[in-house]
Amino acid sequence: MMSKTLQGVHHAAADGYATTTTADTYVRGRPDYPPEIADWLREQLGLRAGTTVVDLGAGTGKFTPRLISTGAKVIAVEPVAAMLGKLSAALPQVETHAGTADSIPLPDASVDAVVCAQSFHWFSTHAALAEILRVLKPGGKLGLIWNLRDASIPWVARLDAIVNRVEGDTPRYYTGAWRSAFPFDGFGPLNEHQFNVGHTGSPEDVILNRVRSMSFIAALAPDEREKIDIEVKALIASEPLLAGKDEVTVPYETAAFYVEKLAR
Repeated sequence: MMSKTLQGVHHAAADGYATTTTADTYVRGRPDYPPEIADWLREQLGLRAGTTVVDLGAGTGKFTPRLISTGAKVIAVEPVAAMLGKLSAALPQVETHAGTADSIPLPDASVDAVVCAQSFHWFSTHAALAEILRVLKPGGKLGLIWNLRDASIPWVARLDAIVNRVEGDTPRYYTGAWRSAFPFDGFGPLNEHQFNVGHTGSPEDVILNRVRSMSFIAALAPDEREKIDIEVKALIASEPLLAGKDEVTVPYETAAFYVEKLAR
């Protein structure tokens, strides 16, 4: 089912991310990326001064500063107005466009790289890959990056169980369904790198606001959101590693993938 309000955008994203309040929660709740990702962007994707990169599904711009730091020209493409507005306000130097992965408002063979940070699972279709191929120069790279909580930690697994129960039909990275888009004619093989990062802050931000920032949680009815809040707060109170702490660290694994557009 696609949202009636945003053509080409999954209803969970269209409904869950549509408000300024949710965009603010997203900024507070989402983890940053490991410092090593800067070297990966330069060495694997070739980003540097004189190159152009599209931040596709850029959201509020959580990853965009990483792209800016490479010296590349950054173009942010995002369909949800509340999130794009947040990005524009925070990073006015970035060129922004309303658009989707199926309809990128850029010319053919015009960019050196496209990066999807925490977003490709929303549009992992052959139609999207064909459109990304269209805007990439020959030899250009598509980078895919996700942060995932480390569920080998028992309390994290308990948190995931609360969240996953209400995911419905929302696309998620952890299911691996996005991989079925590959291999894709015109792209080379998928290359993978793994990094570790911790998200440190107050339990309110790094646990509660992280859960609240999930599209399918934000799209729930108010009483259902309150039930999730109560369950997460109970988990925090019952876990010795979290209870009564002003600051906690949520362990994450960062997965980074890239494919190269083959020269014809």
